[in-house]
Amino acid sequence: MNKLPKYPAYKPSEVEWLGDIPEHWEVKRFKFIADTQKGKLPQKIVTLNDSNLPPYMSMEYLRGGEENQWVLDKNAKIIEKEEILLLWDGSNAGEFIKSRNGVISSTVAQISFKNIEKYFAWYYSKFLETELKQKTIGMGIPHVSGNILNNLLTLIPPLSEQTAIATFLDRKTAQIDQAIGIKEKQIELLKERRQILIHRAVTRGLNPNVILKESGVEWIGEIPEHWDVKRAKYLFDEINDRSVNGEEELLSVSHLTGVTPRSEKNVSMFLAEDYSNSKLCQKDDLIFNIMWAWMGALGVSDRTGIVSPSYAIFRQKKRIFNSWYIESLLGSINYIAHYNRVSTGLHSSRLRFYSTMFFEMAIGFPPIEEQDEIVSYLKHTDVKIATAISLKEQEIEKLKEYKASLIDAAVTGKIMVVKCT
Repeated sequence: MNKLPKYPAYKPSEVEWLGDIPEHWEVKRFKFIADTQKGKLPQKIVTLNDSNLPPYMSMEYLRGGEENQWVLDKNAKIIEKEEILLLWDGSNAGEFIKSRNGVISSTVAQISFKNIEKYFAWYYSKFLETELKQKTIGMGIPHVSGNILNNLLTLIPPLSEQTAIATFLDRKTAQIDQAIGIKEKQIELLKERRQILIHRAVTRGLNPNVILKESGVEWIGEIPEHWDVKRAKYLFDEINDRSVNGEEELLSVSHLTGVTPRSEKNVSMFLAEDYSNSKLCQKDDLIFNIMWAWMGALGVSDRTGIVSPSYAIFRQKKRIFNSWYIESLLGSINYIAHYNRVSTGLHSSRLRFYSTMFFEMAIGFPPIEEQDEIVSYLKHTDVKIATAISLKEQEIEKLKEYKASLIDAAVTGKIMVVKCT
């Protein structure tokens, strides 16, 4: 941006957060450049759309989710897509967002700019966002003050410059977004590579030339000839120890993070008042979230703690498995597919993988010394992949910061944008 030209002359805006502005630009209060109309809570929202009803713009739908609610209210005002909306109430109060076709609620306002180029208005809105969020009010749930919004001082360049700025930003932000998209794809490929390496190592070992044999289990397939296959009931015992007072550390089991302390998770799920009689686990115990095993919700605990009574806890009869290895093996593609096949329930959200199903399941595995070698290799590889992912994520953040800075500089006149740029 330092190489981009500046305007020939600037003047004080007399607004601290705007600073100096191009000499020929105007400063106006927001109420003189835009009309604000808050939405209304529709009379009735339904989940079945039988008659071409307009969709309800829930926050999920606004942010790109699927339609799942419709408005049954003939007087509801339908907003067309690409209109500028302002989130009025809630944790994101002060954020501008583009509309989709549908009906907004009372927590959202439609912003209609007057004599302002449409695309410039969007970029300028995103610039105003930072200042507006800092001025939200309310002790509990933040919300936008209509008085503060209306009296917010804003910059207005000539209409021809608005068009030039919008055209410039369309092109530049598209290039930045493309670069971000490429890096996001690279991150996905790195994550896929990590999963492929883990899957191959825990199901075939590290020697690509090893002689294979049929495991005797169709869904496991071939394994190295020196590996063993045994049913889980010969390897594990189910543990049903219970906490006396529920004061041990509360643990959670998910398909994303395995076994982790609930205190480390950003969840808003209901917390019980009393955890006495919760299941008590020890370090190296294998834990299944019975309701979500079909998604891979399992793991080996690295500590003593308590879990939901509806979880299943298993402990090795004798030490046959490296904890990291067995967690990775049982979380691999073939095993998760098996949980899906044998779990019972009316539909996916109700599937259950019970202890009897686990005990009947075959497990193919190497000697523990080889497991240790596999784990050492995978941890070393994982560090390298994690480092590469972290670098890509840092690059994405810098691109996003540059994009925001470029928008701010263009719409406030810190750089001069002409039509031929």
